[in-house]
Order: sequence, then structure tokens, then C-alpha cells
Amino acid sequence: MLRLGLTGGIASGKSTVAAMLREIGLSVLDADSLAHTFLEPGQPAYHEILREFGPEILGLGGGVDRAKLAAVVFADPQKLARLNAIIHPRVESAVQQQFEEWSRNDAHDAAFVEAALLVEAGYLPKLDGLVVAWCRPEQQLERLLARGLTEQEGRQRIAAQLPISEKLRLATEKIDCSGTLEDTRRQVAALTAKLRQHRGGLSS
Repeated sequence: MLRLGLTGGIASGKSTVAAMLREIGLSVLDADSLAHTFLEPGQPAYHEILREFGPEILGLGGGVDRAKLAAVVFADPQKLARLNAIIHPRVESAVQQQFEEWSRNDAHDAAFVEAALLVEAGYLPKLDGLVVAWCRPEQQLERLLARGLTEQEGRQRIAAQLPISEKLRLATEKIDCSGTLEDTRRQVAALTAKLRQHRGGLSS
């Protein structure tokens, strides 16, 4: 089974590509959503985060308020690094377990892990290929503003990630999400066709 990564800059179309891959029938594990489960009360990571960042990042119900946590860590690269050090090892372990389960069941020719910080977290050596979804930087910012972020918050989120030019340099496949949904869908269809032809892995 091919173990493939799907990444891209924030608001670059990565989740859209993941949804299209699922529609085709491929398995995609959303590592970012998985990471959110480790923020829930009772999880070991929850207690570590509370010790590290204090009760001000909690919501009314006692759980981690992700918006409050984001406001803290995206304003300070050192705090973001500390959060990633708590979360990333746990997510990586869970991702590897899921890949192993899929591989044992022999139900998948290829499966993806989708994560915004896939490269930054050091996943690349464990993968057979890397697909990068991208769009123009000004589109990223426009999409973040449409989500309700301020321009400063949007620029902080973009700056906290590896530049898209670096991710594209590492990519074995690239999907340009600057155009219409149909443009993106055609590229995803071409990618899946290539996967069927190259069972041994992707090559740039």
C-alpha cells in the first residue's frame, strides 16, 4: 500500500482535494482533526497543554478553546513550537497505527494522510510520495479573511508555516487550486489515474 501525504499552505485548497479523493474512494486520514481530539479533557496532551499555557486557553466547559490557543501560539513562534512538540508525536503515532491497520487489511492500494504541517512535523521520510495543494498567496489571505480572521491573524497563520515554495520543491505531485473547482477536480482525477499506473510510488 502506498502511503502518501497531502499538504499545502493554510487555505490553499488541501481540504477540498482531500474531499475529492474521498469521493473517488481513496482513504484520507485528517491528521489536523485527529490532533484536535488530543485537546479534549482527560487526554494526556490536554494536561500538558494546560500546564504549558495556563487556564486562560480554556473555554467555558473546561475544554481547550482552540481560538484562544491559536491566538497565543500564532503570536509567538516559541509557544507554537512547544505546542507542536506536545501534539505532533501523538498524531504521528496514531497516523502510523491507521496506516498499519489499512495495510494489514489489504483493503487499500493507496492511502493519504492530510496535514497542514506534514513537512514541518517530519513525516516526509515515512511516505512514498507528497502531494501539495497550492494557490496564490493573495488567494490564501482572501480565503482566511472570508473565514473571519483579521489580516494580521491571516498573515500570522501563513508565516507560521513553511513557505509554499519549499513545499512545492519537495512535492512529487502538485495540484493548483487557484482556479475553479472543476479545474481542481480534473487534476485530482489525473493524480488518481497516475496512482493506478504507478503502484510502486510516485515520482516527480
